[in-house]
Amino acid sequence: MENPFELILEKLERIEIAIEKLNAPAKNDSETLLSRKEACELLKINFTSLWKHTKSGKLKSYGIGNRVYYKKEEILQSITRIN
Repeated sequence: MENPFELILEKLERIEIAIEKLNAPAKNDSETLLSRKEACELLKINFTSLWKHTKSGKLKSYGIGNRVYYKKEEILQSITRIN
């Protein structure tokens, strides 16, 4: 039978590895899909503004069924510098 202390250390190591994986940035950010809510949070705008930017063509939306998604990389690329 293993020492209980060793079992606890082993479980803690597994938990630390899992946390590192969750906190690691996505390898392919261009393929990261965001919901409308996540896109609004990223841009710090409301749903109406997001809808207007999508309708005007400033942002591209993608749909699966009745769900709407935005590619994170495309959102970040659509942000322009103001002089």
